[in-house]
This record gives sequence, C-alpha cells and structure tokens, in this order.
Amino acid sequence: MSSLIIIRGNSGSGKTTIAKGLQQKFGHNTMLISQDVVRRDILKVKDGFDTKALPLMMELLIYGKSNCDIVILEGIMYADWYKPLFELATAQFDNIFAYYYDLSFEETLKRHQTKSSSNEFGADAMRQWWRDKDFIGIIPEAILTRELEAEDTIDFVYKDVIKEEG
Repeated sequence: MSSLIIIRGNSGSGKTTIAKGLQQKFGHNTMLISQDVVRRDILKVKDGFDTKALPLMMELLIYGKSNCDIVILEGIMYADWYKPLFELATAQFDNIFAYYYDLSFEETLKRHQTKSSSNEFGADAMRQWWRDKDFIGIIPEAILTRELEAEDTIDFVYKDVIKEEG
C-alpha cells in the first residue's frame, strides 16, 4: 500500500530540504513530486488557480500511487489553488501524512538567505507570495516549527510514517 507525505509552507521554509532528506531516508521506490520542479523546470509556467502544473502533478500523484511505496509531494501549493490536487490525494491514498511549516515571515527570510539560490529572489518577492496559516483544511496537517532542525524534522516525519505503516 502506498503512502503519501505532503510537505507545505511558505517560500524559504525548508520544504525541499526535508522532502529530499525523506526520499533519501526511505530509499528505493520513493517518488518525490516537487511543485517547483514541475512548474518551473519541466513546464516553465506561472502559478495560479489554473496553472498548467496542476494536471501534471495530479497525473504524477496517480502514477506514484500505483507504482511507489512512498510518494512525497512538496511545495508552497496554496490551499485554494491546489484544492483539486488535495481532493485527488484523499480519494487515492488511505495513508496521508501532511505537514505544514508554520513559520514567521522573518524566519523564512532568514532561512532563504542560507540557500545557494538566495540571489534568485529576495524579501520583496517572498513578501508578495506570503500567506499566513494557509492550511489545506480537507487534510489535517501537523505543524512544523522553527525549533526543529532539518535532521530532526526528517526523523520526526520518518518515524511518524513508519509507526503508522508498521
């Protein structure tokens, strides 16, 4: 049976770091669907209510359900814009583990400045994208806080999934 892990939060939270760490920790047959990779790298499309990334992410989610033990879905994925994806997830997966980085704007900005890609955009862009407590609603999300370091977060999520699957 396939399990889905969702990692969400504002830009600069640490979602990609955690998702990649989880993929490494779970190992073989773990699929990572990154909103930024699909939207910016594969399709080169803008985000929004009718983003062309949404249908591809939905197809990838279905593929992952049928072919992988673990599927990790990560990105900002605003709750209202990506609602069809979350509805599909609830229809496809019995085991969903969802996590939301609930960090202050200042904390995400601080984290962003430590990334090698920090010069691609700055505080003004991040402020435009900012949404406070943008919870999915239809899927309960555990809250990730700034007190957890990356490795601790990876271990926390990993143990959470293993405990439920075990």
